[in-house]
Amino acid sequence: MSYASTAEFDRVTPEQIARARQFQAAILCDVAGRRGTMDARIRALSPAMTVCGPAYTVEVRPGDNLMFHVALAVAKPGDVIVVDGKADSTCALFGDLMVTQAAAAELGGFVVDAASRDTAELAQGNFPIFAAGTNPCGPTKGLPGRLSIPVSVGGVAVSPGDLVVGDVDGVVVIPRGEVEAVLRAAQKKVEAEAQRIKEIEEGVLVSPWLDDALRQAGLPALAT
Repeated sequence: MSYASTAEFDRVTPEQIARARQFQAAILCDVAGRRGTMDARIRALSPAMTVCGPAYTVEVRPGDNLMFHVALAVAKPGDVIVVDGKADSTCALFGDLMVTQAAAAELGGFVVDAASRDTAELAQGNFPIFAAGTNPCGPTKGLPGRLSIPVSVGGVAVSPGDLVVGDVDGVVVIPRGEVEAVLRAAQKKVEAEAQRIKEIEEGVLVSPWLDDALRQAGLPALAT
């Protein structure tokens, strides 16, 4: 098997990606059953950074980025490189050089369960970076890893081609086969929330579902 062949898998469609960009990660998570969000340690390097695209998955040994470099060489434009770095924070798996290469290759972003470095420069850039902390120490480049396989990143299962969406709140992963249903549900939720905001502005301050929820919890309703 050639390295290039690891980039040959079914992906969420460009149309689905464009629609997904309209929604916050929180909206998508809610309508996906409140599942699929990565651990809070994986955060945007800058609050303005957002990411949305198909996952190209990588598994590395802690502190080694050899296969990360291979992923950079073969991933397709728009792909979000998602790295199972074992939550290692003893060194950075990437920095300015790798981000520069990724931007030139028109990749969609990095989501890495490990540390990054060159923070001052990268935080001011436009390339989306989500990582689990920072560390000035560089990695080794000599250990084998795996490409384009199901991985666990930040406690979430990620398969090649899944939809990855991230913003200042964090990162959510939607399995490729569920994307269409989640996007439809997200649109309905946005519309419902807009209606609720309108009601609040009109003076209806108590949520209409609250009394029923209290009763189901065995508690008295507000109206009693």
